Amino acid sequence: MEYLQVITKIDKDAFLWLNGWVGQYPWVDGLIRLVVSDYLVPLLLALALLGLWFTGETMTARTRNQYGVICAVMALVLANVAVEVLNGIFFRPRPFASFKVSLLFYRPTDSSFPANPAAVAFAVATAVWMWNRKVGAVLIALAVLYSFSRVYAGVFYPLDVLGGGAIGAGAGVMAAWLIRRFRVIPKAILRVARRVYLA
Repeated sequence: MEYLQVITKIDKDAFLWLNGWVGQYPWVDGLIRLVVSDYLVPLLLALALLGLWFTGETMTARTRNQYGVICAVMALVLANVAVEVLNGIFFRPRPFASFKVSLLFYRPTDSSFPANPAAVAFAVATAVWMWNRKVGAVLIALAVLYSFSRVYAGVFYPLDVLGGGAIGAGAGVMAAWLIRRFRVIPKAILRVARRVYLA
């Protein structure tokens, strides 16, 4: 019990320290406002998946990229189910419900833990990384920036995004394992997509 109290205190202190930087450097706040939005990073992730689906120097590379996209979609489903289940079991109030914070974002009403945006971003990034290291590394960096921005902007504690990120990464690894274990399913998806000129 004392162990949990220590972790919670460190988590809250880290949040307050990081959020305390809001207003110190307006250009940083402007950048965070752009990154933290519900649109920029999800759009970039979607465009990355679309680009992967239709690219590859060889048919083998293209097929690997397409497996990465299928894996990312599967990981998204797994991550969202995990977050939904955890939200039904446990509710953690947002930081702004307990502290006076400098908000750079609107006030979400769902549970602070685990951070769903982090889970989504890391699910896609990890799933892609399992099939394409270069693109996956870029997406992981984007997921880290996205998660950081959510803490800086005042809507999540650090442990919330770490938990969400772990769930997303786990979903990406699990999806890759399932695709490799049951390769007949992605093969069938690609076969149908290629017949109608969508792959």
